[in-house]
Amino acid sequence: MAEVSVEINGRKFRMACEDGQETHLSGLAARFNRYIDEYKDTFGEIGDNRLTVMAGIAVVDELVEAERKLIELKDELAAVTKAGNEVAAEAESMEAKFAAKLGDVARRIETISTAIDAAGQESRG
Repeated sequence: MAEVSVEINGRKFRMACEDGQETHLSGLAARFNRYIDEYKDTFGEIGDNRLTVMAGIAVVDELVEAERKLIELKDELAAVTKAGNEVAAEAESMEAKFAAKLGDVARRIETISTAIDAAGQESRG
């Protein structure tokens, strides 16, 4: 287990994380600290706890919005996938109908060809 020192609101915190996740954890802490700095700039010194709560709520708000967008995108993907499947099924149906028509035309050509061959043999004979 690795340890990382992060700074939030001017205070250092020692945090444990999985090996290899040190940079990721440091980045998350820096991002969270930017929220606190932003609120500090906006509201001034209103207390560490209040700043931390406000920053935490802002992060959760972004998470909820991202989850909403993810659900919206999943629904959109499902609709597009359904439409794609319907188009594929229609294309398969049209292909089957075309193959059947082509088979009918081939049989008719075969019948005409046989009739022409028979007429040619009768005229020779």
